[in-house]
Amino acid sequence: MSTLNEYLVQKRQAALDRKDKALQLEDIPAQTYYAKARALGRSGVREIRIRDFQVISDSPEDYAGYNLGPNSAELQLGVLGSCLTHITLIQAALLQVSLDALEVEVSGQLHSFAGQPGYEDIPVYPYNIAYKLHITSSESPEKIADLHEQVERVCPIFNLLRNPQSIKGEVVLHSS
Repeated sequence: MSTLNEYLVQKRQAALDRKDKALQLEDIPAQTYYAKARALGRSGVREIRIRDFQVISDSPEDYAGYNLGPNSAELQLGVLGSCLTHITLIQAALLQVSLDALEVEVSGQLHSFAGQPGYEDIPVYPYNIAYKLHITSSESPEKIADLHEQVERVCPIFNLLRNPQSIKGEVVLHSS
């Protein structure tokens, strides 16, 4: 495979096959995803396990970390960028939009004193989130605008951040 456009042909077929398979089911179940995170011993490094993969999250050295991986806010921005990239590929494949190159830059802010006295109005979560979708293509600006509209319409993480869900939490206490 030498070009992104060759990959898009493969991606289109996979997306169409997946849709056909789902349509054959009488009751289409929602997919359940699972991730587990734990703090490791003396370092406090966060080990995130998803399927057979492991991702390490850490703090910079000036916050008692070892700088072994991105922090949680950086990971969230990376997850948004990854999702926007993937959905752009899927939509380009389905819409048969030619892409020579694709890159997504995501930025956001998080204030160290957010929520503390004197800083109560500053969000305790990443804010001012923005992304730039860099596309190299011979397609018309109108076709790229339509692609962008479709991406924002169906991108799960983009829409999760734009329309947050409620989250249920509980504490399970284990005696030591």
